[in-house]
Amino acid sequence: MRERRERPEPIGDAARSHPLDVEVTHVKAVVYEKPFSVTVREVDDPQIQHPNDVIVRVTSSAICGSDLHMYEGRTAAEAGIVFGHENLGIIEEVGSGVTSLSEGDRVVMPFNVACGFCKNCLAGKTGFCLTVNPGFAGGAYGYVAMGPFLGGQAERVRVPYADFNCLKLPPGDEFETDFVLLADIFPTGYHGCELAQVSPGETVAVYGAGPVGLMAAYSALLRGAAKVFVVDRVPERLAKAEEIGAIPIDFTQGDPAEQIKEQTGGEGTDKGVDAVGYQAQAHDASHEEPAVVLNSLVETVRPTGMLGVPGLYVPSDPGAPDEHAKHGQLLVSIGRMFEKGQQMGTGQCNVKRYNRQLRDLIIAGRAKPSFVVSHELPLEEAPQAYEKFDKRIEGYTKVVLHPGHALAA
Repeated sequence: MRERRERPEPIGDAARSHPLDVEVTHVKAVVYEKPFSVTVREVDDPQIQHPNDVIVRVTSSAICGSDLHMYEGRTAAEAGIVFGHENLGIIEEVGSGVTSLSEGDRVVMPFNVACGFCKNCLAGKTGFCLTVNPGFAGGAYGYVAMGPFLGGQAERVRVPYADFNCLKLPPGDEFETDFVLLADIFPTGYHGCELAQVSPGETVAVYGAGPVGLMAAYSALLRGAAKVFVVDRVPERLAKAEEIGAIPIDFTQGDPAEQIKEQTGGEGTDKGVDAVGYQAQAHDASHEEPAVVLNSLVETVRPTGMLGVPGLYVPSDPGAPDEHAKHGQLLVSIGRMFEKGQQMGTGQCNVKRYNRQLRDLIIAGRAKPSFVVSHELPLEEAPQAYEKFDKRIEGYTKVVLHPGHALAA
């Protein structure tokens, strides 16, 4: 909608100064207010700011488990952030410097905002771009400390360095809920397997049956793993893991490492993936124990095995259970890991390394990651969706939001 207003509301990209009493276009967006509270309200419509920008009309934007860290007040996020880093839509405006994209193109964007030309981007480490967020290696849409980029849980989103950051999709709306997962969780799950170097015929333990954990298990199976164990405590999530051919392990029923060793001849698995991160629950599910998954993986994986850690760990956690954890310092069994000669790979996913190939697997019918999507909702229902997803109730495993005007278009 369009209206005249007297002064701007300084939110992210919308903080650009406008002359008083001018016509300003507004769009609806999911805005963080305070812990456990988001609202859908109007913010300034994103504009082309650089010749390399495009503006995308968002047709799908998923809620990520990483969004819940901010939603719960477990980061330094301040009120006013527009959430949403898993975005897909149709290009509506094209900057004069864009060469490979046109109005009407259907595109999905990696959650990583990257320039394409810095040292890390040229090495394929687009999750650690040195250009887009000065003073920090890496940028993202709608995330604390990841740059000034508004999120895409909104009717429109600005995409910088668009030639590099947009992945073209077939026109129409086929595979919509599969393709939106190319923005983050499908590549991130695959990245966990890449960090652990999962190979055909191997056994793999995945800790966490949330969306990323399920994608890691699914990716391990796509890569030819012989057995994939998935550790969690939520029955619906464990059932979903079993549906795709993984072996569910309920950690409330006993030490998960011991449960898995009993099914691997006492040896443990060849590889392991941590898809949980710093808000891990103790085995009795009574309290948080930030290092429990890392230490469980060390025990689960056999000597000389590999650990992949795409699960999020942060340098600052105001809600941590102890002072060390508040500063990202965890008590990890490094001595045991050294003794077993294990190796570990960590870090957020470099989405562009995988999204094109995973897109083509979807188109070919070889992969259908949308099995994790439990709810597709209009943008206006985001506050309720965040609450239910955070509480893991009513079967909420993965939510895709569809801005109303996009569905009506």
